[in-house]
Amino acid sequence: MRLDFITLFSSSLVGSTLALLMATTAALAAPQHALTVYGEPAKYPTCFSHFDYANPNAPKGGSLRRSAIEIGRYDHVMPYIDKGIGVSQIDGWVYSPLAQRSLDEPYTVYGLVAEQIERSEDGLSLRFYLNPKARFADGQPITAEDVRYSYDLLMTQGSLRYRTLFADVKHVEVEGPRQVRFDFSSNENRTLPLDVATLPVFPEHWWKSRDFTNGGGYEAPLGSGPYRVSKVDSGNTISFQRDPDWWGKDLPVSRGLYNFDHLSLEYFGDTEVARQVLRGGAYDFNREFSATGYSIGYNGPALNDGRLQRAHLAKDAPQPAQGYVFNVQKPIFKDRRVRQALAMLWDFEWANRQMMYNLYIRQQSYFSNSPLAATQLPDADELAILEPLRGQIPDEVFTQVFKAPTTDGSGMIRDKQLQALALLEQAGWKPDGDKLVNGDGEPLEFTFLNAQSGLERLLLPYKRNLAQIGITLNIRRIDSSQYVNRLMARDYDMIVSGFPVTTSPGMELYNYFGSAAAFDPGANNYIALKDPAVDTLIAGLVKASNQAQMLSYAHALDRVLQWNYLWIPNYYPPGTSAAWWNRFGRPAVAASNDEALETWWEVSPTPLTNKQMKAELIKRGQPGGAH
Repeated sequence: MRLDFITLFSSSLVGSTLALLMATTAALAAPQHALTVYGEPAKYPTCFSHFDYANPNAPKGGSLRRSAIEIGRYDHVMPYIDKGIGVSQIDGWVYSPLAQRSLDEPYTVYGLVAEQIERSEDGLSLRFYLNPKARFADGQPITAEDVRYSYDLLMTQGSLRYRTLFADVKHVEVEGPRQVRFDFSSNENRTLPLDVATLPVFPEHWWKSRDFTNGGGYEAPLGSGPYRVSKVDSGNTISFQRDPDWWGKDLPVSRGLYNFDHLSLEYFGDTEVARQVLRGGAYDFNREFSATGYSIGYNGPALNDGRLQRAHLAKDAPQPAQGYVFNVQKPIFKDRRVRQALAMLWDFEWANRQMMYNLYIRQQSYFSNSPLAATQLPDADELAILEPLRGQIPDEVFTQVFKAPTTDGSGMIRDKQLQALALLEQAGWKPDGDKLVNGDGEPLEFTFLNAQSGLERLLLPYKRNLAQIGITLNIRRIDSSQYVNRLMARDYDMIVSGFPVTTSPGMELYNYFGSAAAFDPGANNYIALKDPAVDTLIAGLVKASNQAQMLSYAHALDRVLQWNYLWIPNYYPPGTSAAWWNRFGRPAVAASNDEALETWWEVSPTPLTNKQMKAELIKRGQPGGAH
């Protein structure tokens, strides 16, 4: 009897286990080489050989020296924490992610450390099968335990943005040496699987005895990517050496990339210094942030004959949103009419013509140069989203397309000043001598906090326009460390700030506009915005089940942000402004979303004229060049 019971129990257990396994298998989609946000087909099929924007025959060797994107000295190497300045290129050059994002799709990732990715049909779990070839630079294999360790490390000691991005990750389960599963508490965040797939993988055996919280200091980290840190010149320069035996060099996502044997980043505290050092030949590539610098800062014989190149790269890429940001928690800026009035008095057209060579395009949207920008009246789908919020959002959202105030560029803006005075009077500000004062006799006065050179010349005309109607603008310049501390404490009236734009936004929007981030020192909600309607729209965007629904929520969010006058929108260039010495080949097809320097290669150790470069590329049979 006992034997029969055990037999029956065992049979039942086996049957139940098989049924469970079958159910689990049925709930999982087949492992994939790529992930897209809404399950649409990826651009590149399973057996693709390389990205279109990479030249698989690009020669290896040579060097490229570029300026860092960050302004100021780096004070630690790792870019995964909130404090100070880290080296952003560590992510990708030194640490490989589970999956690599392509640069010519809105948001698609292809397996790198993970050779296969399996998303459950219900969207509540994501499984990674690690590439058995994946290794850290010391030869140790990358394991599922390293993946879990990396996630835990970022969530406990990393930047706030990881805790925001991965807020819906419920559990990480190591299922085997090369198999790891992420379980989600909700399937409403459509970008979460892709965000998890871009997780960098750190070696547990190396980091467990080091201080990740402080960015690892200046120690060269042990990585898993195509480059190793070869030299650290504290705060000034950091150099990288290509690993010729990198385990991922022959994968489709890597073929034609990472062609330089040596890379270095040069850090500057002043963009004018960076420009002059480039002109002197001390490094090769500079991303330019000044219209004057771009337009005339490189003029000379080298530019004329082509030895020095100047161009706007990645013209189709979404452009970061930039503006003069109000701290809306300051009493002076609580009233939307005050913010609207102040926005009328910055004369972009005059500044663009007089100081920026008409190079820039006026910012109208928080999602400039992208399909997410609200450029027409809301359609039926958007109205269905906005209608429940009526009374909580500006009425103009329903009836008008936002357009930033425009002038004739003459510098005379009397009409705008009169409109501004009318708005300010409605908000309780009255003339008193040469000042505007409120009911308590307090003057309308605020301070612009600044940490960068060159900005004052744009602010001084604005200061004059304000003063003409009785408003005092103080401009205070402080050093970068003080500036960062005051930003974290939200201790300012107005600053210049930016918001990154992607064509597939997600949880990061909470970091910039969400109520919970308004006073979080590690967050980037520099507007200090606490608006339930905005939170609702972000939630709807994050949970969107398809591209069309996401766009409807993005347009609705854009409208609400626009009409709340939370900033004075600035401008953006027609692409990434850049200058470089003409030593490099470039693929015939450029990446649409990035300048993609990782796809360039060295043609000559010294700069060539346009004529010489053309002849050299023809001789080598290498497509590309100056496109």
